[in-house]
Amino acid sequence: MDLENQQRVKLFADEYGPENVVVLGGAAEGEAAGLAAETASAGDPTFAGPLAGVSLGLACYHVCEPAIKDEFDEGVYEDQVSMMEMVLDVDDICAEMEPIREEYCKF
Repeated sequence: MDLENQQRVKLFADEYGPENVVVLGGAAEGEAAGLAAETASAGDPTFAGPLAGVSLGLACYHVCEPAIKDEFDEGVYEDQVSMMEMVLDVDDICAEMEPIREEYCKF
């Protein structure tokens, strides 16, 4: 997660309360999705950005995870995500995301 997005996440958590913020990502690989989720939940592991040492405990999901996919209007998902989903390893992404939520999510 780049420094600008870290700042946005921190601002939203401060403004709305971390219990009211869900981070929704769309990285193309499980490892990248997991790193972004870990950053938003546990803090920046590189200790370089606005979330360095800041554990917000935010719920983080990937747009292709079944729990999130089911929340979308079918037509919108089809138009906006389905082509990408066809080339992603969704199982790998889910395998990265679930343990991060279990370990770091507070809400």
